[in-house]
Order: sequence, then structure tokens, then C-alpha cells
Amino acid sequence: MGTEYRIDELAREAGTTVRNVRAYQDRGLLPPPRRSGRVGLYTEAHLARLRLIGQLLERGYTLANIAELISAWERGQDIGELLGLEAALVQPWSDEQAGWITFEELSELFGDDPEALQEAVKLGLLEPDETGARFRVPSPRLLYAGAELVAAGIPLDAVLNHARQLARDTDRIAARFVGLVAQNVFEPYGDRPFPAADVPRLADLLRRLRPLAEMTVDAYLARAMQQRMNHELGEHYDRLMGTLGDKTQAS
Repeated sequence: MGTEYRIDELAREAGTTVRNVRAYQDRGLLPPPRRSGRVGLYTEAHLARLRLIGQLLERGYTLANIAELISAWERGQDIGELLGLEAALVQPWSDEQAGWITFEELSELFGDDPEALQEAVKLGLLEPDETGARFRVPSPRLLYAGAELVAAGIPLDAVLNHARQLARDTDRIAARFVGLVAQNVFEPYGDRPFPAADVPRLADLLRRLRPLAEMTVDAYLARAMQQRMNHELGEHYDRLMGTLGDKTQAS
């Protein structure tokens, strides 16, 4: 069984409110949840639908418009291809599953530093629950990488500063990829509706953009890391070897 969410968890993942989730469900925009006792459990399909609704609202659709589109989609009409394109726009770009960590576990990894904890929350690396006793971790991989750097002797404030700058750098990289596609694929249509025959191709392009972006960034990062390692860390290595050589001669 895939990931299931309580209504508050679903709302948080979708970037909306519990009130909106209930309102969409009342209007028939969102299927009812699976019931486990008195608790409603929602799936990834509900999350995808919520994200789609959010995107359509941002694009100027009204709830009535969205209801008509979803109804047409469910009846198998051609509008389903357009919604498939919208779904490709809003689908998650990572299959990483969020995790949870307690305050005690955080302290074991990073020490007891209230200012650093506040900064990690500000950066979106941690999300405290209502009690403050545990934290949701949107990306366990980022938390693990930070813990490894701290364990290697790098100060926690330096790691957090690195995370802040890296977030800005990667946002600029994402803007380059999205801008490339927007300018050369979507903007030529202008204000004209997408021709029905083009919609599946455009949706497929958006789905393939993720692995293409990852492949490109991985290749450039690997090359840049090799050059930087050889040039900058190589100097420290040469000095270390010189120090060891001096000790050997002295003995």
C-alpha cells in the first residue's frame, strides 16, 4: 500500500488548509478518503488532485470551472489530455519520502543549539509538530548529509550557511531549465489554446524534464567537483605530504 495521509498531513503536503480540503471534498472535487475507524486516510491520488486544483486556481480557474473540467476528465472527454498536461506540471519531482525525528535524536546528531535549530526550521529543513518534541523532515537525505558534515568536524553554522546558499544556487539552476522550456516550447503558442494534438507531446516533455535536468546537473557537478578537488584540495594534500616527508627525514 502506498503512502496514506490524515487530513492535516494531506493539507500540509499540498500546501493548503484542512478547511480547503473539506470544501473541495464537499464540492465533489476530491474523492472521499478511505475510512479506518473514525479516521479518514488519503492517498497520493488525493494529493495529486489537490496540487492540480491549486495550480488551476493559480491559473485563474474558478472552483466551478475546475469542477466542470474534472467532470469532463472523468467522463473520458478530450479535456483529460489537458488535465494530464496540468498534472505533469504539478507532479512531485522527488520520490523521497519525508520522515520524522525527535528532539533528542537531533541533539545527538547536531548538539543542543537553539539558534541552529531555529535556522533549520526557517530553511525548511525541519518542521516542528504541535508539541515541539519531534520534527517532520521533508528531505531525510539533506538531514543525513548535514549530519555527516558535522561529524566530519565542520561547524554546524557553516553547514547551515552552506545549505542556505546551495538552496539559492539550485533555485537559479531550476530557473534556467524551466525558462528554457517556457521560452522555446510554451511561449510560441502565445495566448492561443494548445492544439489538442500537441498536448500529449507537451505533457511527455514535462515528464522527461526531471531526468534530463538531473542528468545534466550530475554531469556538470561531477566535472566541476573533480576540477575543484584537484586544484583546491590538492594544494592541501601536497602540503600534508610535505609535512610527512619532513617528519620522515627528521626521524
